[in-house]
This record gives sequence, C-alpha cells and structure tokens, in this order.
Amino acid sequence: MTESTAARKPRRSAGSKAAGTTGTKAAGTTGSKAGTGAKRTTRTTSTTRTAAKKGSETELVQLLTPEGERVETAENSPYAEYASYVADITPDELRDLYRDMVLTRRFDAEATALQRQGELGLWASLLGQEAAQIGSGRATREDDYVFPTYREHGVAWCRGVDPTNLLGMFRGVNNGGWDPNSNNFHLYTIVIGSQALHATGYAMGVAKDGADSGVIAYFGDGASSQGDVSEAFNFAAVYNAPVIFFCQNNQWAISESNEKQTRVPLYQRAQGFGFPGVRVDGNDVLACLAVTRWALERARRGEGPALIEAYTYRMGAHTTSDDPSRYRHDDERAAWEAKDPILRLRRFLESANHADEGFFAELEAESETLGKRVREVVRAMPDPDRFAIFENVYADGHALVDEERAQFAAYQASFAEAEGV
Repeated sequence: MTESTAARKPRRSAGSKAAGTTGTKAAGTTGSKAGTGAKRTTRTTSTTRTAAKKGSETELVQLLTPEGERVETAENSPYAEYASYVADITPDELRDLYRDMVLTRRFDAEATALQRQGELGLWASLLGQEAAQIGSGRATREDDYVFPTYREHGVAWCRGVDPTNLLGMFRGVNNGGWDPNSNNFHLYTIVIGSQALHATGYAMGVAKDGADSGVIAYFGDGASSQGDVSEAFNFAAVYNAPVIFFCQNNQWAISESNEKQTRVPLYQRAQGFGFPGVRVDGNDVLACLAVTRWALERARRGEGPALIEAYTYRMGAHTTSDDPSRYRHDDERAAWEAKDPILRLRRFLESANHADEGFFAELEAESETLGKRVREVVRAMPDPDRFAIFENVYADGHALVDEERAQFAAYQASFAEAEGV
C-alpha cells in the first residue's frame, strides 16, 4: 500500500529542522535576519543566471529554471532572503519533493480516467500545478491548519490524507471523507472563495490563543475576484491574523482569462490592504517551498498575513465537464509544457547526480502500485443514492420537493424501460 511522504516520515515539529520533513525554520527567527546576529549562507551554482530584480516587469521569484538549473542568487539580490530558506536542502529532500509530485500526478491521472469510465461524477485535475502544491504543502508544520478549495490534491498528500479519501465526494457517497482535525486539513470547499474567510477567522482564533501556528488558505485566480476573498484580506490585515493567502494563478478561471479579471498582477492587490504580496514561479517547487516558509515564519512571529501568487498553468480542463479547446489554443499549452514542474526537477536531479536510474525505476513501480490501489478502492465504493439529494432539503418535507422527487423517479425509470425494449 502506498502512503504519502508525510505518512512515512514524522513531520517537523515546531522549531526543529529535521531533514526530509515538512516544517520551517524555528519560530522566533526573523525573515529579514535583522536581530539574529547571523546570516544564512546561500548556495552558489555553476549557472550564471541571477534572480530577477525587484521592480522589474516580471517580479517572479525563481530558484530553479525550466532547464533544471539552480538560480544563482547574489547576496544583495532582493530574492536572497527567499533562497536562504532552501539553501541547505539535501538530496534526500529533493528526491522526496520529486516523489511527491510524481505520485500526486499519477493519482490525479487515475482519478481523471475513473471519471471518464463513469466511476466518478466529476473531477478537478491539478495537472501542471504539482510544484505549487507540493512546495507550499511541504512548508507547513503539523500544527499549521490548511483550508483548501477542491483541487488541492497535492497539499492533501503532504498533510497525510489518504488520496483515496478525496474520491468519495466526487463519487457522491460522502461529504468529504476525512476528519479535518486529524491532519489539520479542512474539507474541500466548493463555494468559490469562502474558505479565505474561514481561514482568516481560524487564524484570528489562533492569535487569540497565543499559539504560533500558521494558517494557509488556497484559492485560484478566479476566486480572487470574489468578494469573500477581498473581505478576508481586509479582516486579516486589520487583525494582523497569521494567515497566508496562497493563490494558484493557473491563468484561467474556467473559460475567463486572467487578463479579463484584473488590471494589475494579483500579488500586488495585497499592497492595498497593507500586507506583503509575492509572485513566485508556480512551476518551481523550490521557490514555492522557500516563499511559503518565509511567509509562514513571519506570520508565526506576529507580523500578519501575506499573499503568495503562484504563477502556474492548468494543463487540463477546469473540471472533467469542461472543454478547454473552446477557449484556449494548443500552442499556449505547449509553451507551458516546456516549463513542466516535474521535468524541471528531474533535470536538476540528474545534472547534480542526486538521483540515478534505479531511483526513477523504483518510483515508477511505486506509481503503478498507487494507481492500482486507487482503482480498486473506487470500484469497491458503493453506488451513490440517487434520491439522497431530496432527503435533507426541508426538515418536515415539502410538496414541491415531493413533486421533484417523483419527476426524477419517473426519469430514472425511463432508462429501465428503454433497456427492456
């Protein structure tokens, strides 16, 4: 049976820095390093590339290029602080990140196939967004709390949620499938943007309790246009809540392009509410890990919220009911395929001699095992009760609901009659 890296290894406890785990640097350190009396040394590489300057047109934090090269970050670079959070990352940790992304993608592909085969009613694929989710998810500590949307399958993996538990809701046999408090990972949220308010309220409670936990809310670029998100920004800023708003900008809010949603880059919206915003290369797992660690640390120190815009791309459909060929071109997808997050890290692992063919072969076998288990678990699930939707609308029943139930029953019966002809 395949389990997540989070399940195989103990998560990093508060203030510790064990290799191969999911935490951040010890609480109480400062993100700017002022007052610590020490500087962290950044790792240099053979590449001559340097991080983009702040104030440039593309303020994008990138630590690993699409070609798989580590970005050299000069000490005076505006991005040196972020780079310091992964400067001492080990080969084991890098392989774990790669494994997480590969297995998450395999799980996602199996779920998509199962929906096409009629085993699931719907599925929202994360294809192309693995680095944003695994990088940010691995930055969290066990005592942090995560509020997802309905696409955060990689973050669920990092939090130790069995991936098969994600599928019951999409099959229509439960309303979630896991206890949110067991992994500090809330149930999937279908109402667009509402989880930003839930996360902010929870973070305000964390602050009142005097805990140093962080809270992270995930949402997409489309949800950033919702009033709930704007209200969450305002409450979080005014009450200095320890919450990170992690926006996965995958370029398309279903069929609406990013250009039709905002006049300015999404991360710049944070300025109007009085807290920092950062745009990170969402296909760079190292950059996503580093920036999220930075944001969570400053939140734990009582410095309030931050907005992270992970600039990435949805490679597949919005959900399996969507046809992206109706609103975007193949050449756009091809351009983003060249920035594939998994291929990018593999290139680095190979060039740095951090992984050999044995590692990749073993992972491929593990991927096959995971795919088989997902198929078996889903096919063993009961069929959903087609009439359950009518049961909990009104406590004492309602004539209109009774009429709708009867109409639906007649519609269902018509299929049986047609088969008997």
